[in-house]
Amino acid sequence: MAMKHLVSIHQLSADDIVRILDRAELFEQCPNRKLLEGRVIATLFFEPSTRTRLSFETAVNRLGGRIIGFSDASTSSSAKGETLKDTISMVGNYADLIIMRHYLEGAALYASELNRAPIVNAGDGANQHPSQTLLDLYSIRKTQGTLFDRTIVMVGDLKYGRTVHSLIHGLSHFRPRFIFVSPDELRMPQEYLDFCDVHGIPYEETRDFDSRVINQADILYMTRVQRERFVDLEEYERVKNVYVLTNDMLSGSKDNLRVLHPLPRVGEIAQDVDDNPKAYYVQQAQNGLYTRQSIICEVLEIEVS
Repeated sequence: MAMKHLVSIHQLSADDIVRILDRAELFEQCPNRKLLEGRVIATLFFEPSTRTRLSFETAVNRLGGRIIGFSDASTSSSAKGETLKDTISMVGNYADLIIMRHYLEGAALYASELNRAPIVNAGDGANQHPSQTLLDLYSIRKTQGTLFDRTIVMVGDLKYGRTVHSLIHGLSHFRPRFIFVSPDELRMPQEYLDFCDVHGIPYEETRDFDSRVINQADILYMTRVQRERFVDLEEYERVKNVYVLTNDMLSGSKDNLRVLHPLPRVGEIAQDVDDNPKAYYVQQAQNGLYTRQSIICEVLEIEVS
């Protein structure tokens, strides 16, 4: 039987996505299930992470598995010059599943092609973040009652933001409409606009973050401007605070609007938004636990009832 991996949201059909989300609902009802007893899961984080790493590790713990790995690549043999191939080959000797975040685009795909152990991509550079996409989809479905026919406003770093790139693909099965809000320097890359064109997905690009845009949204997806992706720090300084959501800006928004953010936030959502019932980013992060439990069971082909 071929080894199962989750490297990209592209590999999932609409039925696959719904199955994973339905299973996540079961875990939300009862997260503590001893489904990984006797299994060892490796978490290899070559790039810093808080929520993704902790939610995956909590998912393993609540499923009764054991965790090995590292959260700082400087403490691993990669700091000595060990290749990714050798690291994956070595860890594959010990673990039943490898959950990996890497700073290079395509690293997770490369690791999966080695076929040493099943790979779950926890983010590779500015490319893909499929587990974040699935928890975003879970959050959208939970707050909206459906994934279909939603208007999604994406704001901020649309050039380097792997979460928005993956979400476009994940929502493409469900008749979305997108509004892309960014400065020219951080526009959505052309390949994702082309993807929308090919799949008949309506979208609008604008630099204006105002009531006209916000009041159309079912989901307002805020992102931080990622300093670590910039080679030119002067460019970062020019755009880092270009969009800031305040509570007053939500006054005319739809009742069903929910504000999402993959976190961490820096200054793009003001603190006064936190108490607004339309702010959903804390619950969104919590949903990551249930979704990542479901992803682990999907890749390891564990039945859940």
